[in-house]
Order: sequence, then structure tokens, then C-alpha cells
Amino acid sequence: MPIPEDVTGDEIDKDVRQELLSLPKTLAEDVAKNLVMVARLIDEDPEGAYGYSRVALRLASRVAAVREAAGFAAYASQKYSEALGEFRAARRMTGGVDLWPVMADCERGLGRPEKTLDMAGAPEVHKLDKAGQVEMRLVAAGARRDMGQLDAAIVTLQSPELASNSVQPWTARLRYAYADALLEAGREGEAREWFAKAIEADKDGSTNASDRLAELDGVEFVDALDETETESESDAGSEIGREVVEESKDSDEDDIEDDIEDDKD
Repeated sequence: MPIPEDVTGDEIDKDVRQELLSLPKTLAEDVAKNLVMVARLIDEDPEGAYGYSRVALRLASRVAAVREAAGFAAYASQKYSEALGEFRAARRMTGGVDLWPVMADCERGLGRPEKTLDMAGAPEVHKLDKAGQVEMRLVAAGARRDMGQLDAAIVTLQSPELASNSVQPWTARLRYAYADALLEAGREGEAREWFAKAIEADKDGSTNASDRLAELDGVEFVDALDETETESESDAGSEIGREVVEESKDSDEDDIEDDIEDDKD
């Protein structure tokens, strides 16, 4: 597959570059360039990323970073069986547990939520860092929803990380997942509150919480060419967003503790 002239291979992470030192120099450069293309395309063109990952895999299948990249490219392309195989291979090579949550999510993709929940209760979860544990909680909650266990999904997401006012990289996604589960359970008022809290934490637009909140509040979007209506609704949406965020700021960690007690009852 063609490699753009601006791709040198030096763009890869230093840890991956270290792994590639086991290869002959020219081969290492070729593998690095293909891995750069995987990273560049995986969000916008998963199939393209998958193609480059297959080239890297053909060149250096014994390098853990290559197997991991191939796994993520297959995962992004919804080739869950293939992704799971690559993640397992990478894990055997490294002995690490970082891939455990995404492996569990592959089981979900394969229609095996029970297996996902088994993995959520495995000893490997305790070896994950905080971000990994939050990710595992999100995956487990998704498996509960797959099985129609909405109340259990809500309880699964209730945690110190959800209750904390501290904003971490996972905060917006965790709050969003909680709001979405509440909404599916018919708890619209609480869902509205948590979508607003997700907006507050979502600095890089990783969720569509603002759109979901607008839907709940009945805000309609019109053709951008109609400047008058667009400006009017934009102002209304801003007022709603400010109002909701201010309301959510008045809440503290006691709110989630009350929710947890209510759901346990």
C-alpha cells in the first residue's frame, strides 16, 4: 500500500521504536511507516488502517506492538474475532494486562456478553491502572445492557470515579454512559442532569452529550442558511446549556451516594 512522502516512520512512539530495534534497519523503517499510517487513519478510515496493519503484520508478526496495532485496526473495523486473536497474541508476548478491557469488549462484539462479565470479575482487572479499571467498568455495563439488565448496568457505573468532581480523561465518557443508561431506564430527569455533567467534563468533544441534552430539552436544529433562526436557537441552546451546567455544579458527591443507596434498595 502507498505511503505518503511526508511519513518517515520517526513519528511512532519511542517504546514502539524500541521494539522495532530487533528488526533489520530497512525492515524496521518499513514497519514503522505502516504503523504510522494505521495511527493516522484508524479514526477516519478504519478499513484503510486495517489494510496498513496487515502489511505491518506480514512484515513483523513477532513484534508485540505490531500485533497490538493490528488488533486495534481490526477492532475499529468491527472484525472482533480477528481483533481478539491479535490482542491475545500481543498479551502473550508482553505478559501485560492493559488490553484486558478491549479484549472483553471484543467478546461483546461477538455476542458473548456473559464472557465479558466473566472477564470483568477476573483477577486481571485488579492489575489494571485506574483508567483501565474505569474502561472495564464501562465495558461491563455495556454487557449488562446487552443482556437487558438496565438496573445492573446503572449500578455497575456507580463508583467513586463517577461521584468525583475531579475531571479525568475518562470522566466525560463515564458520565455519558451513566446518563445514557438512566435514559434507557426511563429516568429522564436524572439522565438530563448527567448529560449536563458530561458536557462540563467533555473539553475535547469526545461525546455527543450536548446533542443528547438538546434533544431532551426539545431544541430543534434548522438549516444553517436560515441565519435568523439559527442564531435564535443557538442563543436558546446556550442559555439551556449554561442553566443546566450551573445546576449540575450545585450538586456534590452526596448525590451519587444517594443514587447508589436507592438502587441497592
